[in-house]
Amino acid sequence: MEKKIGFIGLGNIGMPIAQNLIKSGYHLQVYNRTHSKIDELDAAYVTKCQTPADASEGVHIVITVLSDDDVLKEITLGDQGILEKLPEHAIHISMSTVAPETSEQLTLLHEEAGSHYLAAPVFGRAEAAEARKLWICVSGNQHAKDTAKPVLNCLGQGVIDFGESAGGANVIKIAGNFMIMASMELMAEAYTLAEKNGLDRAQVANFFGSTLFNVPIFQNYGRAIANKQYEPVGFKSKLGYKDARLAFKLSQTSQTPMPLVNALHSRLLSAVAKGWGETDWVEAIGRGVSEDAGV
Repeated sequence: MEKKIGFIGLGNIGMPIAQNLIKSGYHLQVYNRTHSKIDELDAAYVTKCQTPADASEGVHIVITVLSDDDVLKEITLGDQGILEKLPEHAIHISMSTVAPETSEQLTLLHEEAGSHYLAAPVFGRAEAAEARKLWICVSGNQHAKDTAKPVLNCLGQGVIDFGESAGGANVIKIAGNFMIMASMELMAEAYTLAEKNGLDRAQVANFFGSTLFNVPIFQNYGRAIANKQYEPVGFKSKLGYKDARLAFKLSQTSQTPMPLVNALHSRLLSAVAKGWGETDWVEAIGRGVSEDAGV
């Protein structure tokens, strides 16, 4: 049973996470709403499941990598959901970006059912997940964290503990995604300013990315923004807008003035309203700034 894991959610991040678990010797009981995606995994190490409940039956750990709060709640609490068959003392590891209150609610409901919920959102795009370079933030019950850590260590370059408050790791994830969005807006505005004043925006991005801002965010996202390279899509604008909504709501409920959150919320809402929801969030921000500037 220890080498068998339930797994739900084969999106851009979920798929490479599942593949790395298989490479680490785990057998996966997999549920995915698009059932055909399961065929992309090694069939010898996968049991196809028709419901989230089936994926959770008889396992000590079930992992979910889902798009938003509503989907996570439906998969966990709905008809044929995780809690219907998750064994006593088993752990539900949620790697989704959701509101802290969602984790707090699900923690209480798992405790009532005799199981555990662990928030474990990640930083890193699909290529980082494939290379086991994710940064994984965790919060929740200490025993659950200790039990989950060997599994999580298979998936990233670090597992960072943010305490026993159920939603702590979610606050970190929301804050981090806000910082990424703000950095992209900053770069898009700066490189567009340079372009409007006759400079090569790619040269400007290369300068800043190799000197004052010599870090991956400014190098990788900066290169894409400077070159207006918006494909392939790694993280959809509609999900970026969801994260901006989470940051905006958290700032309001905690009475934390965040003027940049307001601007980014509007930027990404505008992108979704224009029909760019399926594009990469680099395009939502970079193209949005360029269009505002008439370039």
